[in-house]
Amino acid sequence: MSDSRHATRLLVATPSMRDPNFERSVVLLLQHGDDGALGVVINRPTRLPVTDVLPMWQPVVSSPDVVFQGGPVSLDSALGLVALRNGTEPVGTRPIGGSLALIDLDTPPEIVEAAVGDMRIFAGYAGWDSDQLESEVAQGAWYVVDAAPHDAFSGAPEDLWRAVLRRQGGTLAMVATFPDDPSLN
Repeated sequence: MSDSRHATRLLVATPSMRDPNFERSVVLLLQHGDDGALGVVINRPTRLPVTDVLPMWQPVVSSPDVVFQGGPVSLDSALGLVALRNGTEPVGTRPIGGSLALIDLDTPPEIVEAAVGDMRIFAGYAGWDSDQLESEVAQGAWYVVDAAPHDAFSGAPEDLWRAVLRRQGGTLAMVATFPDDPSLN
């Protein structure tokens, strides 16, 4: 996990993860290197409509068109994640891997809308200091798996934890059946 280009990797919380910020979470890694890691929780939609905070982006965001809680850091800031069409890279975007890019939310939507296939807006993000994430993985807090192109924009984000684990097969597929409270297993 020391390569800084792991943007297409997911951190899937193990059933033993009890931190309420990350319990049953799926985190898309946006950046990972010697200085630490940054990602967004992609399976925590809020009830806050995008129109309430960034109305100009509402026509562009994917369903459900609500703000997602990206993590416990900087909850008062917004981050835009997009899937770009046909390898385009419009002004205001920064590629992070595959067709995924971060988008500057100050960019006028009409400039990039035609190039955007899917979009989500996140309040906050997840961050780890140098070696902190590696330590958490070694302690068994996270499974590290490949992201599928549609994961970040799933139409059923609340089911994503189980879906990602199920598609891994083997032991991880069985983990998807664990009850919310592992002591009941």
